[in-house]
Amino acid sequence: MAILGIDLGTTNSLGAVYRNGKVELIPNRFGSFLTPSVVSVMEDGSVAVGQIAKERLITHPKDTAASFKKKMGTTQNYVLGGRNFLPEELAGFVISAIVEDARNYLQEDVEEVVISVPAYFHDKQRVATKRAGALAGVMVKRIINEPSAAALASYFDTRQEQLFLVFDFGGGTLDVSIVDCFDTMVEILAVSGDNHLGGDDFNEAIAGGFLKEHQLQQKYLSETEYAILLRQAEKCKIALSTLPETKMTAVIGGQTYQSVYTNERVMRESSGIWKRMQRVLRHALQDGRVSLEEINAVILAGGSGKMPLVQSYMEQLFEQTPLVTGFSDQLIARGLGLVCGVMERKDEVRDYVLTDICPFTLGTSVNNDADHQHPYMSAIIERNTVLPCSRVQRYYTVSDYQSEVKVDIRQGEEPYAEDNLQLGVLKVPIPKKKKGEECIDIRFTYDINGILEVEVTVVSNGKKVSKILSQNMDEKEIEKRMQQLQKLKIHPKDMTENRLMKERLQVLFEESLPETRERILSYIEYFDQILASQDPRRIRRYRELLEQVIVSLETYDPFEGMMEFPEWKEEDEGEG
Repeated sequence: MAILGIDLGTTNSLGAVYRNGKVELIPNRFGSFLTPSVVSVMEDGSVAVGQIAKERLITHPKDTAASFKKKMGTTQNYVLGGRNFLPEELAGFVISAIVEDARNYLQEDVEEVVISVPAYFHDKQRVATKRAGALAGVMVKRIINEPSAAALASYFDTRQEQLFLVFDFGGGTLDVSIVDCFDTMVEILAVSGDNHLGGDDFNEAIAGGFLKEHQLQQKYLSETEYAILLRQAEKCKIALSTLPETKMTAVIGGQTYQSVYTNERVMRESSGIWKRMQRVLRHALQDGRVSLEEINAVILAGGSGKMPLVQSYMEQLFEQTPLVTGFSDQLIARGLGLVCGVMERKDEVRDYVLTDICPFTLGTSVNNDADHQHPYMSAIIERNTVLPCSRVQRYYTVSDYQSEVKVDIRQGEEPYAEDNLQLGVLKVPIPKKKKGEECIDIRFTYDINGILEVEVTVVSNGKKVSKILSQNMDEKEIEKRMQQLQKLKIHPKDMTENRLMKERLQVLFEESLPETRERILSYIEYFDQILASQDPRRIRRYRELLEQVIVSLETYDPFEGMMEFPEWKEEDEGEG
């Protein structure tokens, strides 16, 4: 029984498996690897998915839905054929079609899938994706960030150790990841994205420019006329991938209109899109603490990455030619196929490790002295923290004789708690004391499958209250995963390797001369600060530097010159 990887895209979806030592893409019933992510309800009440449904966007627009991935995790209601559908229900139809194609192609059953999502999908969107899988009758074993899958596929192809920037530009979403690839590790350093920016926006920009040129207004077009106009805009965009200019023709109100389009014109009329792209890129580079010069390769994934305009724009920004294959729209699926091979422990790929990170900050609300109605957001797990992870923070009471503390769990980057997504609430009884005399430790433990455990400990009496937030996993699976997460609930300062390093530094401090002690003490103090950050990557890299310090001190020969201490460079400090 195979594990199936599904790239559930805004415009197209496709499946992949790992067998016979390689990734195999799943052809659909029409022989194509790409299945349009479109659903239509037929006149007899049956549901059509894929190419047939896409054609009905023109002929039956009111009974057909596309780009519903953009609305995942919302209560958006789609009325098709007189029936109501949520976005995840429509996505479930697409997943079901791909699973059925895989069963027919592989001639074996498929019960477990791995689905990719934009890196910037928040918790509700990921929950909705898992629910879509359940509605399709399969178990979603893991949710993978799309650029992570693309990076894995690219690294597996090149086998070159380097720092990638993955620019995953699909029909409806843009994801950017900074990825460090070495040995059999694919380590995500930072992600950024825009869940409402994609190739569809170019279609709308071209259509908008067409209407403006001919002094027409969209509000006066029928649904069918506008659907046809968008289809023509898409054809125009595709034609400009190979031609210097093309003509776009549309019939509106019984009259035929025609315009000439070039890439230069599209560039001008899409100025807002380029600004949004650059904002996402800047965010990723800043969070990854890397410069343009440090990026060894730029990888373009997603169907919209084929656009010459996008390629030339990225080349101009990074001053290097981006890596583009003729199958950029298959890159994510190929990466998912490799993930399936890793999960199935296939010999060729079993040693590969794909790390992931938390795309959004997780935290809780804290008192705002100036305005109690608008509490601040206090971060516990910062965005871009490597998963799995566990972090703890201490909080003190703000009122006299409080009998309980309400811990609300939030996700997002806004300074005020109310502006961030609420994931859950936990009420914790505490002893009544004057404000500031009682405190609680809030620990967040988060894993790669979207399970978040919130554990609150009342410091004075040691009583604990906990809550599990999961992406609709069953109780047995949650219990199994939480057993695996228990080992994460050790503060870095208490981990064996860090305690040993502290002890070695203390021994050196005791044995050193006064002029050396001051330098060693500065290393100890800074190590304490990094341990307090609870960032495993920073801790590991600083511990490696301390190892060099200890070796230098232990092998120092006063007859061979002055003692030299390794430096902790600013760029090293920024990593992680």
